[in-house]
Amino acid sequence: MTEKQARTAANVVMAAAALGAAVFVLRSPKLRRMAWQMARHYARGPLAVWAAGSVRDAWDASAAASTSAAGRAS
Repeated sequence: MTEKQARTAANVVMAAAALGAAVFVLRSPKLRRMAWQMARHYARGPLAVWAAGSVRDAWDASAAASTSAAGRAS
């Protein structure tokens, strides 16, 4: 078995496991509520911090680009 075949086989196994876990969670009301609660918690915490950081980085990059463009024009 080549490395490429091994990676493909591993990807198929991981996808099947993820799909099986998703079906299991979605069929159980208790687990479904817990999954949504965790998703909302993640959206309020780490995801919001990451988004704010990305916006700030983009803001800084655009300011640096406009400053260097203004310096070349003069």
